[in-house]
Amino acid sequence: MTIRRRLFLAMAGLIALMALIFAGLTLFVVRGVIIHIPIADRSEEARAIAERAGDYFLENGGSWENVSRDERLRALLGKRRDAGALLVAADGGVVLHAGDESEAMIRKFGTRERIMRDGMPVADLYYYDDEAARLKIIQRGVGDSVTFFLLAAVAVCGLIALAAAWRMARRLTEPIHALMPAIGRLGAGELGVQAPAVARDELGRLAEAFNAMSAQLLRYETARRNQTADLAHELRTPLAIMRGQLEELQLRGEPVRPEALLPLQDELIRLTRLVDDLHHLSLAEANRLRLDRKRTSLAELLGRIAERAGAEAAARGVRIRLDAAPDLPDADADPHRMTQVFLNLIMNAVRHSPDGGAVTVDARTESSGDGGRSGEGAPMLRVTVADEGPGIAPEHLPHIFDRFWRAEGDRSRGTGGMGLGLAIAKAFVQAHGGTIEAESEPGRGARFIVRVPVWTRDGCGPRRAVL
Repeated sequence: MTIRRRLFLAMAGLIALMALIFAGLTLFVVRGVIIHIPIADRSEEARAIAERAGDYFLENGGSWENVSRDERLRALLGKRRDAGALLVAADGGVVLHAGDESEAMIRKFGTRERIMRDGMPVADLYYYDDEAARLKIIQRGVGDSVTFFLLAAVAVCGLIALAAAWRMARRLTEPIHALMPAIGRLGAGELGVQAPAVARDELGRLAEAFNAMSAQLLRYETARRNQTADLAHELRTPLAIMRGQLEELQLRGEPVRPEALLPLQDELIRLTRLVDDLHHLSLAEANRLRLDRKRTSLAELLGRIAERAGAEAAARGVRIRLDAAPDLPDADADPHRMTQVFLNLIMNAVRHSPDGGAVTVDARTESSGDGGRSGEGAPMLRVTVADEGPGIAPEHLPHIFDRFWRAEGDRSRGTGGMGLGLAIAKAFVQAHGGTIEAESEPGRGARFIVRVPVWTRDGCGPRRAVL
């Protein structure tokens, strides 16, 4: 059974139950009020007439012949001008009809008295009084009218409510029906398929979430294919070089000199570095990277990294300026992993800075109110690495942390690397519970902002953590 039909049946059942409860309570109250309307009591007159009629029956030898001529009976019937009576014998025959009202009216609204003699019913007397009859007519008329109109109202309102329930059930389930084909297409492998999201309620948000998920799956699949192609590209070049050199050595048929193996060793080092980087990146993204987090002086760590990068910076005519706040607290970090992060950022900044330019490394404490993104208001250490290079184009900025991504101008391995450095940096920072982001304006350099947690007292002492 479809959701639409189940929803409609549930609403229809609720409507029917409410209608029955309303109708039943209304009828109960109305009939209770009608029953207690006072009606003129004519039972004494009816019993007197019935008693005299029974006596006449015995006096006349068990016969109703000429009962209408009985003076005493006529006297009793004549006490009220608007009264009427109907005497029906035991065999069903009418033996006396007094008054102007019809037999049907007297039977329907008259007071009935059964006449018994010698333990046997001999006749039924219906005594009709105009005043009592009018009250009975009002009682029955009001009750029947209320019942009729109530049932009619329940039927009409019920049909309207059922139509509205069907329309509402259809309208509520329309977004689901519109979403189902898209789900089927996504399940069949059509990544990126979008469903119409016209509603502004929970179902609309469900469609929007589905669309976002579908687009994300398409992006992931595209990234996976691109990464596979990039990985093949990165592996193909050193392997081709090694194969060519080995074939050349084999064709010579001469003993191999040690210096001839140096190019092969360089390519093996490159392959080893690539495999290690991919291994560390996969561990970090799978939350399986082992971190030796301890109390770390971030100012001292950055100073050592600046010294390591100083030789290459000097060769390029680039100055490295380190500006650390004097009251900078210690960080809760793995020194080895964070050295890889900051060394990569600083060396990238040096390579992209012009001759005579400068790379600025700024370290500050940042709370959540200053733009920190620790999530619960805890203070963070913010390290900004800024260069004076050409900057990053806006269309490239969203992709700089992707695997194997390099701008078109950085495709050479001599300057651009393999495109894994920033991806690894992001994975390492996130494994520490921190964040990394990039800002840039073309022609005005680039800024990389890293946030890492501050060391707290409850984290004193070195610890091994598997994240």
